[in-house]
Amino acid sequence: MEAGILETFSKQYQQQLIRELRVLVEKLDAPSVIKDSMIYSLEAGGKRIRPLLLFATLDAFGIDPIKGLPAACAIEMIHTYSLIHDDLPSMDNDDLRRGKPTNHKVFGEAIAILAGDALLTYSFEVINLLSDHFVSPSAKINLVIEMAKAAGAEGMVGGQVADMEGENKVLSLDELEYIHIHKTGKLLKFSVVAGAIMAEANPRILQDLSAFAHHLGLAFQIQDDILDLVGNQQKIGKPVGSDTVNQKSTYPQLLSLEGARAALQNQIKLSKEYLKKTDLNTALLYEITDLVASRDH
Repeated sequence: MEAGILETFSKQYQQQLIRELRVLVEKLDAPSVIKDSMIYSLEAGGKRIRPLLLFATLDAFGIDPIKGLPAACAIEMIHTYSLIHDDLPSMDNDDLRRGKPTNHKVFGEAIAILAGDALLTYSFEVINLLSDHFVSPSAKINLVIEMAKAAGAEGMVGGQVADMEGENKVLSLDELEYIHIHKTGKLLKFSVVAGAIMAEANPRILQDLSAFAHHLGLAFQIQDDILDLVGNQQKIGKPVGSDTVNQKSTYPQLLSLEGARAALQNQIKLSKEYLKKTDLNTALLYEITDLVASRDH
Protein backbone atom coordinates (compact mmCIF):
# COMPACT_ATOMS: atom_id res chain seq x y z
CA MET A 1 0.00 0.00 0.00
CA GLU A 2 1.34 3.43 -0.88
CA ALA A 3 2.60 5.54 2.01
CA GLY A 4 0.23 8.29 3.00
CA ILE A 5 -3.01 6.56 1.94
CA LEU A 6 -4.10 6.08 5.57
CA GLU A 7 -3.24 9.72 6.33
CA THR A 8 -5.27 10.92 3.34
CA PHE A 9 -8.14 8.58 4.21
CA SER A 10 -8.08 9.69 7.83
CA LYS A 11 -8.10 13.41 7.04
CA GLN A 12 -10.90 13.06 4.49
CA TYR A 13 -13.24 11.22 6.83
CA GLN A 14 -12.24 13.08 9.97
CA GLN A 15 -13.22 16.35 8.30
CA GLN A 16 -16.60 14.96 7.32
CA LEU A 17 -17.07 13.51 10.80
CA ILE A 18 -16.29 16.80 12.54
CA ARG A 19 -18.60 18.76 10.22
CA GLU A 20 -21.43 16.30 10.78
CA LEU A 21 -20.98 16.27 14.56
CA ARG A 22 -21.32 20.06 14.69
CA VAL A 23 -24.39 20.02 12.41
CA LEU A 24 -26.05 17.33 14.53
CA VAL A 25 -25.52 19.24 17.78
CA GLU A 26 -26.35 22.70 16.42
CA LYS A 27 -29.74 21.56 15.13
CA LEU A 28 -30.84 20.47 18.61
CA ASP A 29 -33.62 22.51 20.20
CA ALA A 30 -31.69 22.91 23.44
CA PRO A 31 -30.07 25.65 25.59
CA SER A 32 -27.02 27.12 23.85
CA VAL A 33 -24.71 26.43 26.81
CA ILE A 34 -25.26 22.68 26.64
CA LYS A 35 -24.70 22.66 22.88
CA ASP A 36 -21.54 24.75 23.31
CA SER A 37 -20.27 22.31 25.93
CA MET A 38 -21.00 19.29 23.73
CA ILE A 39 -19.28 20.84 20.71
CA TYR A 40 -16.31 21.99 22.80
CA SER A 41 -15.38 18.42 23.67
CA LEU A 42 -16.39 16.90 20.34
CA GLU A 43 -14.03 19.31 18.57
CA ALA A 44 -11.20 19.06 21.10
CA GLY A 45 -9.14 16.92 18.76
CA GLY A 46 -7.92 13.39 19.30
CA LYS A 47 -7.13 10.42 17.10
CA ARG A 48 -10.76 9.58 16.17
CA ILE A 49 -9.57 5.98 16.13
CA ARG A 50 -13.03 4.51 16.69
CA PRO A 51 -14.76 6.24 13.75
CA LEU A 52 -11.68 5.55 11.64
CA LEU A 53 -11.92 1.84 12.44
CA LEU A 54 -15.57 1.82 11.42
CA PHE A 55 -14.82 3.61 8.14
CA ALA A 56 -11.87 1.30 7.41
CA THR A 57 -13.97 -1.79 8.13
CA LEU A 58 -16.60 -0.69 5.64
CA ASP A 59 -13.82 0.02 3.14
CA ALA A 60 -12.52 -3.52 3.66
CA PHE A 61 -15.89 -4.81 2.42
CA GLY A 62 -15.80 -2.48 -0.59
CA ILE A 63 -18.53 -0.23 0.85
CA ASP A 64 -18.40 3.58 0.64
CA PRO A 65 -17.34 4.50 4.20
CA ILE A 66 -19.45 7.66 4.26
CA LYS A 67 -22.57 5.49 4.41
CA GLY A 68 -21.59 4.70 7.99
CA LEU A 69 -21.22 8.35 9.04
CA PRO A 70 -24.20 8.37 11.47
CA ALA A 71 -22.80 5.33 13.27
CA ALA A 72 -19.35 6.91 13.39
CA CYS A 73 -20.85 10.06 14.91
CA ALA A 74 -22.76 8.01 17.48
CA ILE A 75 -19.61 6.19 18.54
CA GLU A 76 -17.61 9.41 18.82
CA MET A 77 -20.39 10.94 20.94
CA ILE A 78 -20.24 8.04 23.39
CA HIS A 79 -16.44 8.17 23.53
CA THR A 80 -16.50 11.94 24.11
CA TYR A 81 -19.13 11.66 26.86
CA SER A 82 -16.91 9.12 28.64
CA LEU A 83 -13.92 11.48 28.50
CA ILE A 84 -15.93 14.41 29.89
CA HIS A 85 -17.07 12.29 32.84
CA ASP A 86 -13.65 10.66 33.29
CA ASP A 87 -12.05 14.10 33.77
CA LEU A 88 -14.45 15.16 36.55
CA PRO A 89 -13.07 15.77 40.07
CA SER A 90 -15.05 12.78 41.36
CA MET A 91 -13.24 10.50 38.89
CA ASP A 92 -9.76 11.23 37.46
CA ASN A 93 -9.79 14.95 38.35
CA ASP A 94 -7.93 16.09 35.23
CA ASP A 95 -7.43 19.73 34.24
CA LEU A 96 -6.26 19.06 30.68
CA ARG A 97 -7.59 16.93 27.86
CA ARG A 98 -5.84 16.92 24.46
CA GLY A 99 -3.91 20.02 25.51
CA LYS A 100 -7.02 22.05 26.33
CA PRO A 101 -8.82 22.73 29.63
CA THR A 102 -11.21 19.91 30.43
CA ASN A 103 -14.93 20.49 29.93
CA HIS A 104 -15.75 21.08 33.59
CA LYS A 105 -12.95 23.65 33.85
CA VAL A 106 -14.62 25.70 31.11
CA PHE A 107 -18.33 25.10 31.70
CA GLY A 108 -18.48 23.97 35.34
CA GLU A 109 -19.13 20.51 36.72
CA ALA A 110 -22.92 20.56 36.38
CA ILE A 111 -22.93 21.47 32.67
CA ALA A 112 -20.10 19.02 32.00
CA ILE A 113 -22.10 16.18 33.55
CA LEU A 114 -25.19 17.16 31.57
CA ALA A 115 -23.21 17.53 28.34
CA GLY A 116 -21.95 13.98 28.79
CA ASP A 117 -25.49 12.78 29.47
CA ALA A 118 -26.74 14.59 26.38
CA LEU A 119 -24.06 13.06 24.13
CA LEU A 120 -24.77 9.56 25.39
CA THR A 121 -28.52 9.74 24.90
CA TYR A 122 -28.27 11.56 21.56
CA SER A 123 -25.96 8.85 20.20
CA PHE A 124 -28.83 6.35 20.11
CA GLU A 125 -30.96 8.76 18.11
CA VAL A 126 -28.08 9.50 15.74
CA ILE A 127 -27.27 5.86 14.94
CA ASN A 128 -30.84 5.46 13.73
CA LEU A 129 -30.13 8.06 11.04
CA LEU A 130 -28.41 5.32 9.03
CA SER A 131 -30.19 5.03 5.68
CA ASP A 132 -32.87 2.34 5.50
CA HIS A 133 -31.57 1.60 2.01
CA PHE A 134 -28.19 0.72 3.50
CA VAL A 135 -29.03 -0.87 6.85
CA SER A 136 -32.14 -2.97 7.42
CA PRO A 137 -34.38 -2.30 10.45
CA SER A 138 -33.28 -5.58 12.07
CA ALA A 139 -29.62 -4.67 11.58
CA LYS A 140 -30.26 -1.24 13.16
CA ILE A 141 -31.79 -2.93 16.20
CA ASN A 142 -28.72 -5.16 16.42
CA LEU A 143 -26.43 -2.12 16.21
CA VAL A 144 -28.33 -0.34 18.99
CA ILE A 145 -28.20 -3.41 21.24
CA GLU A 146 -24.49 -3.97 20.66
CA MET A 147 -23.70 -0.27 21.17
CA ALA A 148 -25.63 -0.24 24.45
CA LYS A 149 -23.73 -3.31 25.67
CA ALA A 150 -20.38 -1.80 24.68
CA ALA A 151 -21.13 1.48 26.47
CA GLY A 152 -22.99 0.20 29.53
CA ALA A 153 -22.45 -1.85 32.68
CA GLU A 154 -21.29 -4.88 30.68
CA GLY A 155 -18.81 -2.72 28.80
CA MET A 156 -17.26 0.70 29.27
CA VAL A 157 -19.10 1.69 32.46
CA GLY A 158 -18.29 -1.64 34.09
CA GLY A 159 -14.65 -1.14 33.18
CA GLN A 160 -14.68 2.36 34.65
CA VAL A 161 -16.10 1.04 37.92
CA ALA A 162 -13.44 -1.68 38.11
CA ASP A 163 -10.79 0.95 37.31
CA MET A 164 -11.88 3.18 40.20
CA GLU A 165 -12.16 0.25 42.60
CA GLY A 166 -8.66 -0.81 41.58
CA GLU A 167 -7.06 2.45 42.71
CA ASN A 168 -4.61 2.12 45.63
CA LYS A 169 -4.46 -1.64 45.02
CA VAL A 170 -1.98 -3.92 43.32
CA LEU A 171 -4.07 -5.72 40.71
CA SER A 172 -3.35 -9.03 39.07
CA LEU A 173 -2.73 -9.08 35.33
CA ASP A 174 -6.17 -10.68 34.81
CA GLU A 175 -7.84 -7.91 36.82
CA LEU A 176 -6.01 -5.23 34.85
CA GLU A 177 -6.92 -6.91 31.57
CA TYR A 178 -10.59 -6.98 32.61
CA ILE A 179 -10.49 -3.21 33.16
CA HIS A 180 -8.91 -2.51 29.79
CA ILE A 181 -11.08 -4.94 27.83
CA HIS A 182 -14.18 -3.25 29.21
CA LYS A 183 -13.22 0.39 29.74
CA THR A 184 -11.44 0.85 26.41
CA GLY A 185 -11.75 -2.32 24.38
CA LYS A 186 -15.50 -2.84 24.19
CA LEU A 187 -16.32 0.42 22.40
CA LEU A 188 -13.29 0.07 20.14
CA LYS A 189 -14.39 -3.47 19.32
CA PHE A 190 -17.92 -2.26 18.58
CA SER A 191 -16.50 0.19 16.03
CA VAL A 192 -15.23 -2.75 13.98
CA VAL A 193 -18.19 -5.04 14.64
CA ALA A 194 -20.62 -2.27 13.65
CA GLY A 195 -18.95 -2.01 10.25
CA ALA A 196 -19.22 -5.77 9.83
CA ILE A 197 -22.91 -5.75 10.81
CA MET A 198 -23.65 -3.01 8.30
CA ALA A 199 -21.76 -5.00 5.65
CA GLU A 200 -23.81 -8.11 6.51
CA ALA A 201 -20.63 -10.10 7.13
CA ASN A 202 -20.93 -13.85 7.47
CA PRO A 203 -20.46 -15.33 10.99
CA ARG A 204 -16.88 -16.48 10.36
CA ILE A 205 -15.68 -13.06 9.20
CA LEU A 206 -17.60 -11.36 12.00
CA GLN A 207 -15.89 -13.62 14.53
CA ASP A 208 -12.41 -12.96 13.08
CA LEU A 209 -12.97 -9.19 12.98
CA SER A 210 -14.25 -9.29 16.55
CA ALA A 211 -11.11 -11.14 17.68
CA PHE A 212 -8.95 -8.68 15.73
CA ALA A 213 -10.59 -5.76 17.52
CA HIS A 214 -10.33 -7.45 20.92
CA HIS A 215 -6.55 -7.72 20.63
CA LEU A 216 -6.26 -4.27 19.10
CA GLY A 217 -8.14 -2.80 22.07
CA LEU A 218 -5.68 -4.39 24.49
CA ALA A 219 -2.76 -3.14 22.41
CA PHE A 220 -4.24 0.37 22.44
CA GLN A 221 -4.48 0.41 26.22
CA ILE A 222 -1.04 -1.11 26.81
CA GLN A 223 0.43 1.68 24.69
CA ASP A 224 -1.61 4.19 26.70
CA ASP A 225 -0.04 2.84 29.89
CA ILE A 226 3.42 3.07 28.34
CA LEU A 227 2.86 6.65 27.17
CA ASP A 228 1.63 7.66 30.63
CA LEU A 229 5.05 6.61 31.87
CA VAL A 230 7.41 7.77 29.12
CA GLY A 231 5.30 9.96 26.81
CA ASN A 232 5.72 13.62 25.93
CA GLN A 233 3.16 15.80 27.75
CA GLN A 234 2.91 18.23 24.83
CA LYS A 235 2.11 15.38 22.44
CA ILE A 236 -0.34 13.44 24.60
CA GLY A 237 -2.09 16.63 25.74
CA LYS A 238 -2.28 15.84 29.45
CA PRO A 239 0.18 15.43 32.33
CA VAL A 240 2.43 12.38 32.18
CA GLY A 241 2.28 10.12 35.23
CA SER A 242 -1.41 10.58 36.07
CA ASP A 243 -1.78 6.81 36.57
CA THR A 244 0.96 6.91 39.20
CA VAL A 245 -0.63 9.93 40.91
CA ASN A 246 -4.00 8.13 40.98
CA GLN A 247 -2.22 4.96 42.21
CA LYS A 248 -3.50 2.79 39.38
CA SER A 249 -2.01 -0.52 38.33
CA THR A 250 -0.60 -0.46 34.79
CA TYR A 251 1.10 -2.87 32.42
CA PRO A 252 4.57 -1.34 32.96
CA GLN A 253 4.05 -1.54 36.72
CA LEU A 254 3.09 -5.22 36.60
CA LEU A 255 5.34 -6.38 33.76
CA SER A 256 8.12 -3.74 33.71
CA LEU A 257 8.46 -1.30 30.82
CA GLU A 258 10.15 -3.86 28.60
CA GLY A 259 7.57 -6.48 29.54
CA ALA A 260 4.76 -4.09 28.63
CA ARG A 261 6.38 -3.38 25.28
CA ALA A 262 6.64 -7.13 24.63
CA ALA A 263 2.96 -7.57 25.57
CA LEU A 264 2.07 -4.75 23.18
CA GLN A 265 3.87 -6.45 20.30
CA ASN A 266 2.17 -9.76 21.10
CA GLN A 267 -1.28 -8.16 20.96
CA ILE A 268 -0.41 -6.47 17.66
CA LYS A 269 0.77 -9.83 16.28
CA LEU A 270 -2.47 -11.54 17.31
CA SER A 271 -4.54 -8.67 15.84
CA LYS A 272 -2.87 -9.08 12.46
CA GLU A 273 -3.26 -12.86 12.49
CA TYR A 274 -7.02 -12.57 12.87
CA LEU A 275 -7.17 -9.78 10.30
CA LYS A 276 -5.36 -11.97 7.77
CA LYS A 277 -7.92 -14.75 8.26
CA THR A 278 -10.77 -12.54 7.00
CA ASP A 279 -9.48 -12.49 3.39
CA LEU A 280 -10.84 -8.95 3.07
CA ASN A 281 -9.12 -5.88 1.64
CA THR A 282 -7.72 -4.94 5.04
CA ALA A 283 -4.80 -2.68 4.06
CA LEU A 284 -6.24 0.28 5.97
CA LEU A 285 -6.98 -1.82 9.06
CA TYR A 286 -3.39 -3.12 8.97
CA GLU A 287 -2.07 0.45 8.88
CA ILE A 288 -4.32 1.45 11.76
CA THR A 289 -2.96 -1.52 13.73
CA ASP A 290 0.59 -0.32 13.12
CA LEU A 291 -0.48 3.19 14.08
CA VAL A 292 -1.82 1.93 17.43
CA ALA A 293 1.51 0.22 18.13
CA SER A 294 3.70 3.19 17.25
CA ARG A 295 1.59 6.20 18.31
CA ASP A 296 3.16 8.79 20.59
CA HIS A 297 -0.06 10.53 21.64
